[in-house]
Amino acid sequence: MHRLQELVRLHRLGSGPREVARLLRMSPNTERRYREALSKAELLAGPADAMPALEALKAAVLEHAPPKVAPQQQSKLEPWKARIEMLLDAGLGPQAIWDRLRLEDTAFPGKLGGVKRMVARIRRERGVRPEDVAIPVVTKPGEVAQVDFGYAGYRWDPVTRTERKSWVFVLVLGHSRHIYSEVVFDQRAETWLLLHERAFRWLGGVPKTIVPDNLKAAVIRAAFAIDDDASLHRSYRELARHYGFRIDPTPPRSPEKKGKVEASVKYVKHNFLAGRDGEPIDSCNRELQRWIVQIAGQRIHGTTGKRPLDVFEAEERAALLPLPQSRYEPTTWKQASVHRDSHVVFEKRQYSVPWRLIGRKVWIRATPTTVCVYADDERVATHRRRGEGARQTDEAHLPPERAALRHRSREHWEERADRMGEAVGRYIREIFDADDVLSQLRKVQAIVTHLETFPPERAQRACQRASFYGAMSYQAIKTILRQGLDMEPLPTSRLPGTWADTPRFARTWAAEGSDERH
Repeated sequence: MHRLQELVRLHRLGSGPREVARLLRMSPNTERRYREALSKAELLAGPADAMPALEALKAAVLEHAPPKVAPQQQSKLEPWKARIEMLLDAGLGPQAIWDRLRLEDTAFPGKLGGVKRMVARIRRERGVRPEDVAIPVVTKPGEVAQVDFGYAGYRWDPVTRTERKSWVFVLVLGHSRHIYSEVVFDQRAETWLLLHERAFRWLGGVPKTIVPDNLKAAVIRAAFAIDDDASLHRSYRELARHYGFRIDPTPPRSPEKKGKVEASVKYVKHNFLAGRDGEPIDSCNRELQRWIVQIAGQRIHGTTGKRPLDVFEAEERAALLPLPQSRYEPTTWKQASVHRDSHVVFEKRQYSVPWRLIGRKVWIRATPTTVCVYADDERVATHRRRGEGARQTDEAHLPPERAALRHRSREHWEERADRMGEAVGRYIREIFDADDVLSQLRKVQAIVTHLETFPPERAQRACQRASFYGAMSYQAIKTILRQGLDMEPLPTSRLPGTWADTPRFARTWAAEGSDERH
């Protein structure tokens, strides 16, 4: 569904159907089916900065084209996949592979269409090969920027007071070749987004299209490949919506298709970063900003033959998209599993979700202040990002009959008993005090939760009767209420032999000591 949000945004920005299909890595027919469904639901028109809700997109698509169950979940050509790959590597096309397999094995069950689908799947899994030709593209001012990370050696971290591995981030404008660069200690999602924001503010505007690498730090591969996690991809899309740029990711294993940033990363590493190992990262970044303006921006570029900073100021700065008035709120998406305790884990903190989602995969959308959890593109939980303790639990997310059992303090259960009446509170305290070693918590939990299902008047009378006869058990309370004994008046005096009377054969401590002396 989040890809459909991007489809709507691109159409609202004026992109044509074929351009949308190319950017989203889907076939024109698939793009057309989604476009028709969303157009019929009147969701395709509107401002580009106001996206329809995920629930609305999902409902529109399901109404237009309900999902169909595939007649078979696995291709019957799967046993021949290795052989098909071998023939494909040898230069055979789908038709030649089909003919070869039929000739070699009379029991081969496949048809030409099945072989074509298998070959297409293999090519999708492999991605674009390095030997594919990359056509140089001349970009207009403000149209394209390429971004990438490069390993930058070890830098001194003044926070941890140790040397740590570092990476250099580079954004290069395709027209002027002007760059923004910064050295960081990690390639996390939050860092990736923050670096983009700093680059845009450094440049004073936003390129219309960003071409990121297929590297793990960007995790753009998550959105466009089959195997990987799409957590950062969704965060990256939200950043793109806020700043108004488009994402055109580099195909896998094709560094030549982002040659401008590849060359810029090498230039930063071999020129500025050379010989700076162990330098404090803060001073390194201060010097890097000066180097960008005074050295990198003033050099004669080998391809353009001009100074990047001069071209940027004269031609490209004014062509950039203006910065939005509101600041971007960093957003992180992460996929997580719902554990048996009905919680998900995000950054070493636990957040509850409805208990019926136990064992399922959900999406976490985190901002600096909130953590929202989505299941099937519907929000199922919202928590504060920072709170007391390492666990945040909404009791409504737990089974009603078991939610209260997470409270383990005596004070909690005494307070709940007091809310039903003084007699109930007194009875619960008697149970807690009945044994100075054995915990009475489980017994109290059962009694209090059972009493709460009855009117307070009956709960009080039941506790008075149980206390009168010294019946300190859940079964006693349950029997009194089931048989209606709480409706009968109590005796005016305690019966002989009850728990509060002196036992018939009890002896004093003095008498006991006298026996021992004799």
